[in-house]
Amino acid sequence: MGKDKKRIAIVGGGYGGVHAARLLGKAARKRKDISVLLVDKKPYHTLMTELHEVAGNRAEAESVQIDLREIFGESGVRVETEEIKSIDFKSQKLQAASESYPYDYLIIDTGAEPAFFGTPGVKENGFTLWSYEDAIRIREHIKGMFDKAKAEKDQVKRRAMLTFVVAGAGFTGIETMGEFLEWRRELCREYEIDGRDVSLMVVEAMGSILPILNEGLIKKSERYMSRHGVEIITSAPITEVKRESIILKDGREIPTRTLIWTCGVQGSDFAAKTELTHGGRGRIQVNEYMQSVEYQNVFAIGDNAFYEETDDKGGKKPMPQIVETALQTADTAVHNILATIDNRNKKPFKSNYHGFMVSIGGRYAVANIGGRSLDGFVAMALKHLVNIHYQYGVGGLARIWDYVMHEFILVREGRSILGGHLSARTPILWLAILRVYLGIIWLIEGVKKINEGWLNPGKSFITAMPKPGDVPLKSTDAVTNATQVTQYYPEPLLKEPPRVFQWIMETFIEPNAYLFQVLIVLMEVAVGLALIAGLFTILASLGSIFLCFNFILSAMAGTEIFWHIFAGIAMFGGAGRAFGLDYYVIPWLKHRWKRVGFARRTHLYIR
Repeated sequence: MGKDKKRIAIVGGGYGGVHAARLLGKAARKRKDISVLLVDKKPYHTLMTELHEVAGNRAEAESVQIDLREIFGESGVRVETEEIKSIDFKSQKLQAASESYPYDYLIIDTGAEPAFFGTPGVKENGFTLWSYEDAIRIREHIKGMFDKAKAEKDQVKRRAMLTFVVAGAGFTGIETMGEFLEWRRELCREYEIDGRDVSLMVVEAMGSILPILNEGLIKKSERYMSRHGVEIITSAPITEVKRESIILKDGREIPTRTLIWTCGVQGSDFAAKTELTHGGRGRIQVNEYMQSVEYQNVFAIGDNAFYEETDDKGGKKPMPQIVETALQTADTAVHNILATIDNRNKKPFKSNYHGFMVSIGGRYAVANIGGRSLDGFVAMALKHLVNIHYQYGVGGLARIWDYVMHEFILVREGRSILGGHLSARTPILWLAILRVYLGIIWLIEGVKKINEGWLNPGKSFITAMPKPGDVPLKSTDAVTNATQVTQYYPEPLLKEPPRVFQWIMETFIEPNAYLFQVLIVLMEVAVGLALIAGLFTILASLGSIFLCFNFILSAMAGTEIFWHIFAGIAMFGGAGRAFGLDYYVIPWLKHRWKRVGFARRTHLYIR
């Protein structure tokens, strides 16, 4: 490492930390005066905003985890899986259990943790949804409750087992309950329980759910949940959580074995224990540049940063603890670190929130985007687009593919805005039969052309095609050739090629007619053999479709060509994996390609 190279360390792989590392990694590849280190106690980045999908059994557990080394494979960012025990701000070192990491600039993004507000029994008897492990724990607990309730004869105990309470009606609480109201039907069927015996409740201390949204969207959310059997109790703080019940401030006691606490968050315990000045709820006090009060080379972002912006009315308002805050504070911190190194002017933080979206299950959502209220299909589609945009940023094509698979293809019980239309799966054995048949057809076509003389330099089947307006053909060979072609493709769909295609024919193809004849024959034979063998089936299918459209545009194909096209599309469903070479070749190629530096750097691969 060069003597003047500045060491920038990031503690925490949350939304802000990952975004800051990506920005700094791009800078590090262009300039040689900085190095970037990201340290997190876990080897993966957790998609916190999607945890409710795992807890509610809509998405697979791995869908909310992205390996940090996958994100930063060849980006110039060094990733270390370590738990930082302490920070020596004066000597500028991060101290782990067995190693220390020196830094010149530090970004702290260790996230947040649930706030319990001193409520007795929450930690001991409730569940939180703030980690991958939390989501798995909730999912398995709910399954366990249905399993136990199935065999329970005592109706009071059974009712408590089947009462599920979410405390807190913010984004996390409502999204979690949205998953449960959809999952309930599947659970009732699996465990043979009457749906009327299951109680779903949202308990909120304030007078309204989703207070950050406007009144119209709040009402729509309430109506949707009520219509699906969710009881909403507002203005009802929980004063105690017991093992088998919860107590509300008005004295009501609700028997339940399941309380999921989503009533708010505070800065992480790690950030709260640093020697830095703190603002509200254990968050580190920062200035407008995201710098800590004591050290100008120490920055806090996301849930760890406490900064009050001046609103339109001149009042002070703390930054909300949401993903957009994490990303925007990371932008500010990175800019100001690089500006300090380059002796440029720093820029103050200025929030620019684009809106808020809340999904209530996989089929319904409400959103406020740019001051416009949306709900239903459109709001849910926008939420998916936002998620895809973020996942593309951290994982490229690979993450988009995974997201589509988890949200639309592998989805359970049709729990998506497209229902189950994309999730029905057919054993690929039947596709293998169609694949071999299609391959045989193309092989026969190619062999037939060879027998007709398409590889004979003295015969030109392409230029011999009759065109409207042409004078009758005099050449016996030409007439014979044209007759063979029209017999081969009876009743063409087009009377003549489109003008653009005619220009291509006259400019490129006819001057090299024999070459193109040979290419067509070789392509037909190659496509046929590839499909029969199940080797590179997708490429062979694309070749099949290309040939079909080429014949259509050449006015050489009739309606029978359409079955080739649609059969080729069907081949995209993994037809080469059943009794085909793709079963062996594709996994090997994927493994080899994923290890290439370019692929790791650009994320141009799928698993």
